[in-house]
Amino acid sequence: MAQLKLPAGGERIGLRAGKLDVPNHPILPFIEGDGTGPDIWRASQAVFDAAVQKASGGKRRIVWMEVLAGEKAFNQTGNWLPDETVAAFKELIVGIKGPLTTPIGGGIRSLNVALRQLLDLYVCLRPVRYFTGVPSPVLRPEAVDMVIFRENTEDIYAGIEWQSETDDARKIITFLQKEMGVKKIRFPETSAIGIKPVSREGSERLVRAAIEYALRHQRRSVTLVHKGNIMKFTEGAFRDWGYALATREYRQQVITERESWILGNKEAKSGISIEDNARAIDPGYDLMTPDQQKTVRADVEAALTLWPTHGSGQWKKKLMIRDAIADITLQQILTRPREFDVIATLNLNGDYLSDALAAQVGGIGIAPGGNINYVSGHAIFEATHGTAPKYANLDQVNPGSVILSGEMMFRHLGWDDVADLIIKGVEGAIAAKTVTYDFHRLMEGATKVKCSEFGQAIIKHM
Repeated sequence: MAQLKLPAGGERIGLRAGKLDVPNHPILPFIEGDGTGPDIWRASQAVFDAAVQKASGGKRRIVWMEVLAGEKAFNQTGNWLPDETVAAFKELIVGIKGPLTTPIGGGIRSLNVALRQLLDLYVCLRPVRYFTGVPSPVLRPEAVDMVIFRENTEDIYAGIEWQSETDDARKIITFLQKEMGVKKIRFPETSAIGIKPVSREGSERLVRAAIEYALRHQRRSVTLVHKGNIMKFTEGAFRDWGYALATREYRQQVITERESWILGNKEAKSGISIEDNARAIDPGYDLMTPDQQKTVRADVEAALTLWPTHGSGQWKKKLMIRDAIADITLQQILTRPREFDVIATLNLNGDYLSDALAAQVGGIGIAPGGNINYVSGHAIFEATHGTAPKYANLDQVNPGSVILSGEMMFRHLGWDDVADLIIKGVEGAIAAKTVTYDFHRLMEGATKVKCSEFGQAIIKHM
């Protein structure tokens, strides 16, 4: 492993009994990013330093350590992702980064994906909330208040695929057809092939993190979003493993949506029979086979055993575990956003959902993100937008994504007072309509400011 040269005056973050041990002067590695990254980082660092100083009265201070990745790294070292950078995030545990260019051609498919996989940052955490005054394309953006837990290491993002009409693709197709009896590849001669791994361990640790978050922050529900109606053994399994984990490890603290229906039916009609309760939760019960009916009745009987701890309305104070099909979810976050709170989902679904939700509350320019391993404590918080090279060095773009990612970072460190000041500053700057060009062009009576000036406006409103 590369030998790190640590800056003077700082201390390493530690890990004790599974929790971060954060000193008053922690060393935090940062990647300023490509394109607009340097502009954004300068504004963001000023906000972070001001918030820490104000919250602690000068007792705490971040010791920043720049590490390289992307174009800047390639230009200086000939390597898009130097070993020293990976070592810094690994040894110093928590860090932050700006947007990175994905190198064209062979090698690393994506620097962002590479960092997540190398450090096993299995949760992509994407909180989505509305700041009053931000321009939005929807009528009620204030109804959006969700936290997405996107699985970060599996699914199609594992990068297991073979280009069409290559020897490797032909080998895979031949194996599938001859050894596995697959007959559903419509055009085998020209098909590219990708593999979608979804594991029980990967699914469980993601769902566990989502439930722990929801309980800690007193959220109402965790929705398992999947496409299990089509991909039964991958996304369907994700849903099943999620429910099983929730009821096995958090039985006293959770209620499944189906269980709530069953208990609610008994509360509404105390003498309801098992059969009638089954009919009420599954309207097609009378058309089912005897075995299918038996399964539904077993569900009813199992739920009723919870009566002492969950019945008589007690379940209404529990964390609701429910599931939703991915395509329906993409509709309902527009039409019924208040029905969603914490979302746990697989990698591709999470990518779509987080970007779609960001658009509802003002765009990806202010959408924060974090990549976290809740077991090791390792985390990299990051801008969720691209590098926008045509705006590089113009001091124009919105630094909100990195600033709000920093807010997430401080909460991860346990410095909630710092995070609260950042939120207060962002809310104040936007409410005063002191905004960068992306918001200015959509807001009446706003004052357009530079990237750096927006950072200073945030500091002023702390």
